[in-house]
Amino acid sequence: MVREYTYRGYTLQQLLEMPTDQLINLLPSRQRRSLRRGLTEAQRKLLIKIRKYKQNNINKPVRTHARDMIILPEMVGLTIWVHNGKEFTPVEIQPEMIGHRLGEFAITNKRVQHGRPGVGATKSSMYVPLK
Repeated sequence: MVREYTYRGYTLQQLLEMPTDQLINLLPSRQRRSLRRGLTEAQRKLLIKIRKYKQNNINKPVRTHARDMIILPEMVGLTIWVHNGKEFTPVEIQPEMIGHRLGEFAITNKRVQHGRPGVGATKSSMYVPLK
């Protein structure tokens, strides 16, 4: 049996039907404060674009630099491409992500994979066989 997702006792359908003011009161304090102070211009544009794409059933990827945008219930099911400083990373929005920020799911640094030293890197690299 599949468990239905709930956020603080509310199902996803109830969250979608809920007025914005009531939804904001359910979020953690940092997100609540951020939304009460208002959205930035980039966040507002992203929200308008998401609503337009959902209304018209457009399947184009939504690209954004607004890493500080808080994930709202109306974003669930979309794939948003978030900029990580170098490239856009696809983030598929799931119900468990509600209340988090987009930037948390687009990591900005990569794992370092050290290879063999290059020619002239150190004195000892002079003796590394060049294959």
